[in-house]
Amino acid sequence: MVYSSFGIIALIIHIIINYDILINSKDKDELPADKTYRHFLLGVMCYYISDILWGILYEYRLTVIVYADTVIYFITVTLSLFLLTRYVTEYLNEKNLFGRILLFAGHMCVVFEAIFLLINIFYPILFYFDEKGNYHAGKARYISLLVQIVMLLMISAYTLFVNLKTEGRIRRRYKTIGFYGFVMTILVVIQTIYPLLPFYSIGHLIGTCLLHTFVLEDEKEERRMELENLVRREQLQKRELGTVKHMAYTDLLTGVKNINAYSETEASINMRIAKGSMEDFAVVVFDLNGLKNINDTLGHEAGNRYIKAAAGLICQKFRNSPVYRIGGDEFVTILEGVDYDNRKALLLSFNRQIEKNLKIHSVVVAAGLKEFSRNIDRSFNEVFKQADTRMYERKRQLNDMERQK
Repeated sequence: MVYSSFGIIALIIHIIINYDILINSKDKDELPADKTYRHFLLGVMCYYISDILWGILYEYRLTVIVYADTVIYFITVTLSLFLLTRYVTEYLNEKNLFGRILLFAGHMCVVFEAIFLLINIFYPILFYFDEKGNYHAGKARYISLLVQIVMLLMISAYTLFVNLKTEGRIRRRYKTIGFYGFVMTILVVIQTIYPLLPFYSIGHLIGTCLLHTFVLEDEKEERRMELENLVRREQLQKRELGTVKHMAYTDLLTGVKNINAYSETEASINMRIAKGSMEDFAVVVFDLNGLKNINDTLGHEAGNRYIKAAAGLICQKFRNSPVYRIGGDEFVTILEGVDYDNRKALLLSFNRQIEKNLKIHSVVVAAGLKEFSRNIDRSFNEVFKQADTRMYERKRQLNDMERQK
């Protein structure tokens, strides 16, 4: 049971560290090498199982059953080596002559092992059991082990040769694969000397742990870093696009929305009106009084300050609604939701403030409001024109009030 105990521990560790790879068989984004590596891990699992059973069956000298399991053992050993060869050639993906020779040699190992096992049924060239049930290795067994050693050395040499042409993180991965081949080579040699000790299992356990830590986990870390960089680039692009969009839709002088934003909003509202899905809204049109006189007498800098003050006053009163500057001295706001419900009170408050400003020679702005009527208005522009008409009525009223002072 000592022999099998190590195999059981190795199998448990193998399943634990490779669980996500073994069960992840339907990942559409996996590379061919990922699929081959999973097959290799499954081959190693089959080897562990046959090795565990061999130790148990051999201890109880169940010769017939242990013979059958020994055949399976040799098959899984050769199969795991072949799958390792496939994984290495697909992972390196060099498409060169040496890689093709290595893969061909892996196929030949499987073929010759199958021939040896077939011959062994009639003539014990690989192994046999004596009358007491003791295991004995045949000459072909040592030939088979020698071939495995040569294959493992070829895998290591090929990987380390390719490694010379690489740089960065991938170089460490190639070195790990090459080191796996050397570790397995040493332990196969020891296994040859001590055939009843689990050195082959030790080699696979060390090797797969190395691959998991320095190849698989390193790839995951690299993909995580690439994903983080991609996310950062996307966030930067979004911020840049947001900044560009903000600049494209913002009036540079006042900070309110500009004519581009206004045109986009108008188109959106017209679309909703056409679909019959537009909720209640109102348009307020604003026009500054006296801007031309200020520009002519005090200069455009003073005129700009006057425009900014007017924009600030509009935004202060209609703080829940978007404000657009659509001309030199013309602004528009669109009232929805709370501001729409309070539209009369807001307009009254605004007009009272303007009348106070008129007395103290501050900013004077004429405002006209019109609500959208579903049964009458067919477009945003129809509402705007009516609000604009009311604004001019208010403008004349303010002019009359100024003349009466």
